Amino acid sequence: MAAPLLLTNARLLDPASGLDAPGAMLVGDGAILDLGSGLAAPEGAELVDCAGACLAPGLVDMRAATGEPGAEYRETIASLAEAAVAGGITTLCALPDTDPPLDDAALVQFILRRGEATGCISLLPYGAATKGCEGREIAEYGLLREAGAIAFTDGRRAIASARTMRLALSYARAFGAMIIQHPEEPTLAAGGAATEGELATRLGLPGIPPVAETMMIARDIALARITGGHVHFAHVSTGAALDLIRAAKIEGLRVTCDTAPPYFDLNETAIGDWRTYAKLSPPLRPEADRQAVVAALADGTIDAIASDHQPRDADDKRLPFVQAEAGGAGLATLLAVTLARVHGGDLALLQALGLLTAGPAALLGLPVGRLARGAPADLMLFDPDRAWQVKAGHLAGKAQNSPFDGRAVEGRVIGTWKAGRRVFG
Repeated sequence: MAAPLLLTNARLLDPASGLDAPGAMLVGDGAILDLGSGLAAPEGAELVDCAGACLAPGLVDMRAATGEPGAEYRETIASLAEAAVAGGITTLCALPDTDPPLDDAALVQFILRRGEATGCISLLPYGAATKGCEGREIAEYGLLREAGAIAFTDGRRAIASARTMRLALSYARAFGAMIIQHPEEPTLAAGGAATEGELATRLGLPGIPPVAETMMIARDIALARITGGHVHFAHVSTGAALDLIRAAKIEGLRVTCDTAPPYFDLNETAIGDWRTYAKLSPPLRPEADRQAVVAALADGTIDAIASDHQPRDADDKRLPFVQAEAGGAGLATLLAVTLARVHGGDLALLQALGLLTAGPAALLGLPVGRLARGAPADLMLFDPDRAWQVKAGHLAGKAQNSPFDGRAVEGRVIGTWKAGRRVFG
């Protein structure tokens, strides 16, 4: 058995309980044994002086893609884990639209085993909502759930058929699971590369109308109403869509959503002169939509912030803008870019951390994302004011395609612990 660990001189931050106070934490057997002021070190304990830095739950990232299986040249699960712990992430949910897709129980168990083999993160796979993530035939939710799938989605592909989505919501409800939708009407988005409007026209880029997002969300809210199922919308990026979600929540429907840092930190001007690192799905939006996303984070309409990590290699991005692959690396920058909204006065520190920890943990029914006696000792130590610059090529992990390349940020992870064992810093 490992010796107990005592972390002293920390600023303890727990969004789940509202704790924000100086103190210490005692860890043993992979769990939090005690926390607060005046803790004494047991005999033989390892001591870590936090020097006043913030000690918080490890981040829970509910949306990330990995190249494994099928595209290991972009990223492996080992490199994904390396980037995650450098960003303070201890629990990470993997999208199922791999090659082959995670529509089989054996593949779900493969991802779980590969995550366990890293020894530093909990890698939790989503099951494919439809066979092959092709949107036609419902996958075997019972078998996938039994194998360890935490929810169901087709990843970057929208479930386009209303009939299929209705069946998915009804079927998933029977297993106590939610359906996560990529909210973009695919026939409207087909061939598009940027948000339809003046900028796309000036750059000569085919546009994706913002109504592609709102149409899909309006449809699926209606389907949630008639099925009683739980629909969760990923990376919501427009003010009109957030208005629909806000109204659905007031109505009491089982409707939730997340967003990702690009949609509250960047606007469409980041694509600049055809800058492919900023080509994302959904595309970056006008400034008014960015401000609407910030407001929805503050008022609780948005339930979680996810990295929306999409690893790409140089050959995916060194192409003309229309041909380049959409997607951005987001693990190493998740905390720092979120903290920019704290430094800017839009969110309180505990509120921002809650969107990265307790919020996603509650959505997924996970016993993590909190500091409490008996809780898993998945921890993140960070300095909220330490400045650094995001530089592609110098980020942890294999994927370097950051839309924040060159951005100055404040907030640096100093240490990460998984089940009481230090895995970073």
